[in-house]
Amino acid sequence: MKRLHIHISVDSLEESIKFYTALFGMEPTKLKDDYAQWLVEDPAVNMAISSGREKKGLNHLGLQVDSDEALAEIEDRLLAANIAGEKQDEAVCCYAESKKYWVQDPQDVIWENYHTMKNVEYFGGDTFTGGSGCCTPTFSKNGQWSAGGSC
Repeated sequence: MKRLHIHISVDSLEESIKFYTALFGMEPTKLKDDYAQWLVEDPAVNMAISSGREKKGLNHLGLQVDSDEALAEIEDRLLAANIAGEKQDEAVCCYAESKKYWVQDPQDVIWENYHTMKNVEYFGGDTFTGGSGCCTPTFSKNGQWSAGGSC
């Protein structure tokens, strides 16, 4: 078995454990004073790259699910942990039409949680006003989402 490894340096281990426990729906597999690890069996990896963006490097991370119910479960877990997000019901981006729930971790890493409804023939023209789909909305420290600008 192969598994994608992601390691994020954090300011507050406690806040980040709360966030990732809610996001993944499980407690850490390994927990130390300065370290937490989740060995998540599901999901498998969906790796994407794109060109034509102003900002290079990590765009966002995400969890792709196979049903509206699974997306609602993620949203419910995050809301139960008092982690606000931004919902998109008809996002068109990255050659797909999807339902999405965006959140931001304590280190400002954007997470796109989504269920793809169908493929489309163009990269994206997402008209969602609270965010810009694959361009990743931004989240201000006052708790407000705003449109990203790199598409």
